[in-house]
Order: sequence, then C-alpha cells, then structure tokens
Amino acid sequence: MTDQQAKAALFHSLHVAGEPLVLANAWDAASAAVVAAAGAPAIATTSAGVAWSLGAPDGDALGRDEAIALVARVCAAVDVPVTADIESGFGSDAQEVAETVRAVIAAGAVGVNIEDALRGEANPLRDIAEQSARLAAARAAADAAGVRLFINARVDTYLAGAGGVEETVARAHAYLAAGADGVFVPGVVDPETIAALVAAIPAPLNILVGPGAPAVAELAGLGVARASLGSSIAQAAYALVQRAAEEAYGKGTYEAVSEAADYGLLNGLMRR
Repeated sequence: MTDQQAKAALFHSLHVAGEPLVLANAWDAASAAVVAAAGAPAIATTSAGVAWSLGAPDGDALGRDEAIALVARVCAAVDVPVTADIESGFGSDAQEVAETVRAVIAAGAVGVNIEDALRGEANPLRDIAEQSARLAAARAAADAAGVRLFINARVDTYLAGAGGVEETVARAHAYLAAGADGVFVPGVVDPETIAALVAAIPAPLNILVGPGAPAVAELAGLGVARASLGSSIAQAAYALVQRAAEEAYGKGTYEAVSEAADYGLLNGLMRR
C-alpha cells in the first residue's frame, strides 16, 4: 500500500456518524500547515478561499490548472490526508470531471467535494442524471488510479433554495448510487432538519458550520459525521486584513494586529 492509499483509507475511517470529523478549511499551504499543527486529523480546502487567494471569484471561475497546483502545494505542506473542494469539477462534461479527479489524485489528495450547483442558468441545480454521470466518472477515474478517493457529493438544494428534505434525499440517494461516499448539505443548521437528513441518507452526512450552527457536540448527538467551516476562516482572515488596513490608514495605529501569529512559529511550519 502506498502512502497515498494509506491516507485514503485513514480519511475514510474518520467519517463516523456521531463522531464528526471537524474540518477547519484551509486555502493555501500556510493555512493548511497552521490547521494541521493545531491537531487536525485531515485538511480540507475551501474553494472560495482558494479562488480568492489566486485572484478569482468563487463559483467555477478559477482555472483547473491553478486549482490543482494549489492542491499540490497544500498536500506537500502537511502529513495528514487532504481533501480538495473542486467546485463542480472544473469540467463541462463528465469526462472533464474525470480528468480533474485524475489530476487531483496526482497532486496527492485523497478526497474531493463535487457540487451540483449551476451558475448563470435558469435552473440553479444540475439535473440529477447529469450530476450522477459526473460523479460516476469521478468514481471510475479514482478507481482506475488505485486510490480509494472519498467523493463528497455536495447537494445545494438549501443554498439555492431549490428544495427541502425530500429533494435533498432524492439527490443524495442518486449520487450515492453513482459512486459518492458521503453527502454534503450546506445551508442547513436546524437540528430537526439535520436529524431527518441523517435518518434518510445511508452515508456520512457533512454539515457546514459557523456562527449560528449547532456546536460539534450537538451535531454528534444528531448523527453527523463531518462538520466543515467552509470559507468562514478565510473570510475572518481577510476581515482582519481589512480592519488592520483601515486602522493604519485611518487612526494610524496598529491594534488590529496585536494578536498576530508568531513569526517564528509560522516560519517554522514552512517546509522550504
């Protein structure tokens, strides 16, 4: 078994209902190293944070090559398993999604998020059959590469306002049949709804967390297997940049950076 295959097996084992895998999403090598040093058992990237750090808006605007290069840098920066948010798969069809998955595996990752959102279209969600084909292509590409890639199928019903529990569950079942390993439903924080999704979806359920969401202990009691902070940490970091800049250019003071991370600590986490 290769090191990557071992990491893939480990990453799968971290998904246990009632014992949420907490992912403080990173967006570059430095943030990934900081999160890993805090004790994270795995690293997940945030597509929004990655896109912003590379000068692109979130939402399938970043080029595949740029995204994969960033994934490779994150994988090289940490020893724990890495799962990459690849938005819709950086491809217009199923075969292009498969190409993306092959590149992600070559970069060292052992998991991906693939979402069913459509942007700039009348229908906010991709057709179930089409999305299932994209996920099946991703599964086939990973299997051919010999890596047990954890495919986290993101269902954007709640984020897009395009359905409730019934539609979400129907999509989840179709995506699992196509080869997904887990289901990610961002936009849900109501405990009753989360419990209903856990009961109806026969796979690890991933919830997007942040202010207003149930605490990890409550999510554990509901049977959630994965909790992701998504873009919120990157947003908080950029908010600090904003406050520090406004203070420096306004008052001419520097209190916003008074709790900055230690220079030596950060420098010591870098590998080259």
